[in-house]
Amino acid sequence: MKNRDEIAQALAASGYIADADLATAISLMQLLRRPLLLEGEAGVGKTEVAKALAKVHTTELIRLQCYEGLDQSSALYEWNYQRQLLAIQAHRGADSIEDQVFSEKYLLERPLLAAIRRAQAPVLLIDEIDRADDEFEAFLLELLSDFQISIPELGTISAVTIPHVVLTSNGTRELSDALRRRCLYHYVDYPDVDREARIILARIAGASPSLSLQIARMVEGVRKEELRKVPGVAETLDWAAALVGLDIRDLHDAPETVHETLVCLLKTHEDRARVTGEVTQRLLGRVA
Repeated sequence: MKNRDEIAQALAASGYIADADLATAISLMQLLRRPLLLEGEAGVGKTEVAKALAKVHTTELIRLQCYEGLDQSSALYEWNYQRQLLAIQAHRGADSIEDQVFSEKYLLERPLLAAIRRAQAPVLLIDEIDRADDEFEAFLLELLSDFQISIPELGTISAVTIPHVVLTSNGTRELSDALRRRCLYHYVDYPDVDREARIILARIAGASPSLSLQIARMVEGVRKEELRKVPGVAETLDWAAALVGLDIRDLHDAPETVHETLVCLLKTHEDRARVTGEVTQRLLGRVA
């Protein structure tokens, strides 16, 4: 698929409602075979893009969750030291045992190595790259340039297929210019009302078009309040599922339930205290 509209339709069929700019970015990602860097606030659906891509391509999703202190061995490969030790003890005195224990049989694949050894190109999700250290980012840049890995005991392993690479960042740390140059870029923002209503319709069974639109408008209003943690799309879907489960068909028919269930959207004590019953009534009054 190269056409932007075809990509948007395929993503929608997998449950992800993409805007035109994101569909274009994915189209260019596939055309140029370049990694795609998705940046935006937590909860706007960056990780879901990779999951949807894996469904669209009917391929494996391989995820590397980044964190402070992540090193190459955790991302690339490790040797199964316990099995190696047992093999050495079982073949004590054998001259060739060292060569045997440093073989494929004792190699533990981690996400990056696994991604370049698949016969069918997987989707490689490098999640929250901004949480990793500068040193790991530099190493990752080299891998994304060559798609090969050097293992001293086995030699150089080149990619069987080039994975579809998606990187996400919440913007907690500034990424290097070198990494940004290597990737295509798209900023994932909170969806507008119409698109969020479509997301609810696509993901929540039993949600009517009118209720989905009401929920999206209410969430838009909540996001404009001075909150410590702005609710993301995942919170919207949780709230929609709760309302549908409680058999709410129109928000205006159950204002108390609407306020009580805002616990699905508001995830800090300060935010819960700020959105009082009066604030809920005010926001609900703006929902058609």
